[in-house]
Amino acid sequence: QVQLVESGGGLVQAGGSLRLSCAASGVAVRSYVMHWFRQGPGKEREFIAYITWSGSSTYYTASVKGRFTISRDNVKNTVYLQMNSLKPEDTAVYYCAAGAVGTTSGSGMRYWGKGTLVTVSS
Repeated sequence: QVQLVESGGGLVQAGGSLRLSCAASGVAVRSYVMHWFRQGPGKEREFIAYITWSGSSTYYTASVKGRFTISRDNVKNTVYLQMNSLKPEDTAVYYCAAGAVGTTSGSGMRYWGKGTLVTVSS
């Protein structure tokens, strides 16, 4: 049974930082391009970042570039999202997902986690 379990969400003040983790079981994350998406209140799901299986290539949406960093530890079977300089508009449920290729489209994902809530207060 494949599971992706996100953790690390919570309440933080604007300007603060959080580190999200996505722990995988039943699947080797090294086989997939790992992605982070988010869905804010009343908003559509939004692509955040992806990282290739080797970690040598990453891609970010413009709104988080320079503030968020995606990384992976294939030994621990875990993917991370370091979020700095958080803004109220970053408030959302954050999801990790595994796909065969790097894409900004959620429809290309094979596996999804259930999400972790990040709330940024002003």
